[in-house]
Amino acid sequence: MIHVRPDWAWAFFFDIDGTLIEIAETPRAAQVDSALQRLIVDLHSATSGAVALITGRSLVDVDRLFPTILLPAAGQHGVERRDAQGRVSHHAFPSQRLEWAHRQLNQAVEAHPGLLLEHKGLSLALHYRRAPDLEEYAEGLARSLLPRLGSRYCIQSGKSVVELKPAGKDKGVAIQEFMQEEPFQGRTPVFVGDDATDEFGFAMVNRLQGYSVKVGTGATVAGFRLQDVGLVRAWLERGLSPTAGS
Repeated sequence: MIHVRPDWAWAFFFDIDGTLIEIAETPRAAQVDSALQRLIVDLHSATSGAVALITGRSLVDVDRLFPTILLPAAGQHGVERRDAQGRVSHHAFPSQRLEWAHRQLNQAVEAHPGLLLEHKGLSLALHYRRAPDLEEYAEGLARSLLPRLGSRYCIQSGKSVVELKPAGKDKGVAIQEFMQEEPFQGRTPVFVGDDATDEFGFAMVNRLQGYSVKVGTGATVAGFRLQDVGLVRAWLERGLSPTAGS
């Protein structure tokens, strides 16, 4: 558990799915309720803007989920990033090879009901949540494409998903980049996440002597743990409460 009350002098970084909201059957099925919208807006205000989302989702999808505020965010595991001034940068990569991989994966999806292929623009995600027996097949298929894609691509496995993405960026790198900019610079970083993809972020926050918080069970390098999404929200709400610490 994490027993330290949130401090608004910190810099807050959050994964979304499995951290701020429950994991849905498909990415498009996920929704952010009004209470969470208000919580994030209030947190953003309390920290003078030092809140960023660090997610596997695209920035377009982040804005679909959080339409009431334009947040700093790293999308597609850091391959794209929007800073606190709203400037967006993209990691350079050979996009033609990604389109080839998309065609190969799409053929497999058509032949295997239950698989879902998501083209995020800069990366591809093959979801098998609806067909868990296809995990080994999905992982093997994605890895079989790497030799032709080349060293500038890599595999990123997560909860019921395997992704093909440009190499060289991850959630840890994204946090490091934010921490070099205002309003994050000079603050203590906090990263809350739940998946294997978040371990890069945990490791970076540990190096920066911040608070790394794992949501749920499983091995982790995170220094703290919260059991579920509900406790993440409760922890943040406790900090925002005017009676917190009294």
